[in-house]
Amino acid sequence: MTKKIGLLSYFIGICFLSSAQSNAVVAVDQLPVEGKNLNYINNRLPLKQNALLKLPVGSIVPEGWLGKYLELQKDGLTGHLGEISAWLSKKNNAWLSSNGKGDYGWEEVPYWLKGYANLGYILKDPKIIAESKIWLEAAIKSQRPDGYFGPLILRNNKPDLWGNMIMLWCLQSYYEYSSDQRVLTLMTNYFKWQSNLPDSFFLKDYWENSRGGDNLLSVYWLYNRTQGNEWLMGLADKIHRNTANWRQKDDLPNWHNVNVAQCFREPATYYLKSQSAEDLKATYNNFHFVRQVFGQVPGGMFGADENARPGYTDPRQGVETCGMVEQMASNEILLGITGDPFWADHAEEVAFNTYPAAVTADFKALRYITSPNMSISDSHNHAPGIDNNGPFLMMNPFSSRCCQHNHSQGWPYYAEHLYMATNDNGVAAVLYAASHADIKVGDNQKIQIKQASNYPFEESIRFTIGTNGKAADFPFYLRIPAWAKQAQVKINGKAQTVEPGAKYIRIDRKWKDGDQVELLLPMSIELNTWTANKNAVSIQRGPLTYALKIKENYVKKDSKASAIGDSKWQETADPTKWPSYEILPASDWNYGLVQNELLAPDQLKVVKRAWPKDAFPFEADAVPISILVKAKRIDGWKIDENGLTGVLPLSPVESQAAVQQVELIPMGAARLRIAAFPTVK
Repeated sequence: MTKKIGLLSYFIGICFLSSAQSNAVVAVDQLPVEGKNLNYINNRLPLKQNALLKLPVGSIVPEGWLGKYLELQKDGLTGHLGEISAWLSKKNNAWLSSNGKGDYGWEEVPYWLKGYANLGYILKDPKIIAESKIWLEAAIKSQRPDGYFGPLILRNNKPDLWGNMIMLWCLQSYYEYSSDQRVLTLMTNYFKWQSNLPDSFFLKDYWENSRGGDNLLSVYWLYNRTQGNEWLMGLADKIHRNTANWRQKDDLPNWHNVNVAQCFREPATYYLKSQSAEDLKATYNNFHFVRQVFGQVPGGMFGADENARPGYTDPRQGVETCGMVEQMASNEILLGITGDPFWADHAEEVAFNTYPAAVTADFKALRYITSPNMSISDSHNHAPGIDNNGPFLMMNPFSSRCCQHNHSQGWPYYAEHLYMATNDNGVAAVLYAASHADIKVGDNQKIQIKQASNYPFEESIRFTIGTNGKAADFPFYLRIPAWAKQAQVKINGKAQTVEPGAKYIRIDRKWKDGDQVELLLPMSIELNTWTANKNAVSIQRGPLTYALKIKENYVKKDSKASAIGDSKWQETADPTKWPSYEILPASDWNYGLVQNELLAPDQLKVVKRAWPKDAFPFEADAVPISILVKAKRIDGWKIDENGLTGVLPLSPVESQAAVQQVELIPMGAARLRIAAFPTVK
């Protein structure tokens, strides 16, 4: 039996089904926002409750390809950046200073620590945890009598709070892991100091002014964990009025790609206090406006290879690696605030299709800019084709400064959001990846959920519930992606009826040890047409977009010689141990897809291969799935005068070249790729 119910009839319908059946399977459009979760902290009045609650770091341990990714991070750039980056040198480092003086006191240390420490908590790695503790202890002990902590940075005689915003997130994760009460004391005293700052001295520098929403989230976090601190709600208002206005209609305060990806959510964050629908709507409007103007490309991001610029909207325009991981984090936060699966869908789109290609497959180098159409990744200066001067397309572990450190949060934060708690003391599977999780449900009953799947390369996701030998009564929600038109659910092998169009499936039953749930998400091939980008097309199957497989020729370079101008490294950093790479095309890339092939995209041939032995599918020669399609080379589409993939020709294109069969592979596995194709007659 399946019913689809809205929020108003939610509780009546659930109560009836729970009492009438041992196995109530219900399609719901919205998650409950009323009620109180007994096991995890939600917002307290006057804040509006989140629809989904983040579990403490370490509750979820990924396996499969996501677990492999975290191991690659640990053994690669994230885990070893402390021996490369000058900003992470412990010599005279301002983040290790008790008086705030010293070198390298801005964003780089907390950017790196934000993901590095969480990586340690998730993997339970004692070395990473111990190294993280050095920086966290120093931050806690740096607090001065007035409440200010961390490096002393003044800009125009005003304190710069941006670096501290990131360190607060590091401290919050540390508190989740350790319950160290000093974190609450530090944050209380620091926010009292912020409250006493005149508005004329508060959030005035460019970066902190754009990113005040991060500070606002930390204020909420502390408010929900301490009592007698109602003054924090006044600080919340102060932060909002001094942060850049992200509620502008048909414009943004600035168009820097990281600011856009990180700050478009500020109105939705403030909505939790204002409870004004206009604030929530502003965040949705921001997202869609950016994509309407600069995001008519596959992969989920937008063209802003530093700043978005009018006229630079072709899929050869890219986005910073920083922008990708901040977009993923924003999606995860908005998923919690709203419960809207739209944000989970988009988190997957960026995580699967864009972010993996920004780093080498061994996770030992990254590049500043990655584009949907990227047929060359070299050490040359491509300005003004991209909005910056320098080797911004180079895979270089010594380079990029911001992205070099900020990349670390991408996969750990994603892994932390595979499951989230619900207000009716249940749990929701919102992002899918093989994993095991320890979760509290009902009235403090501990359960385990093991998830087995190679999703998004596989259609089946299998859950096994562990109840420690004692039956557990709780609702289990499964997110249904928007692309999944015919989702199916089985409970202990028995098929359940699932109404098409469901956003979530709620399974309400008394769970026994070993109960199994299987979610089937059949994937069909779909064609997306980008009319605003010369009628180009992209091919999607499930959550994966497919790109032309271009033979990649890796050319080793000296990391010091090919680094971006503002890069700095330690004297002992060894470029032979950490080389850079140009990736040059060793096969043709300038193909258009034959129009007739696209009339019935579901008839294209899908080729499935064995799962890679190392469990890592995001590498061009190891992908377990590809699509074959007929194409013609377009001779006039070439590398342009700036050394970039040429702007798309207007489709359909005339081509006298012979028809060839080409292979398309998942876009995230292609460091060189064409993902937005012209069509040929």
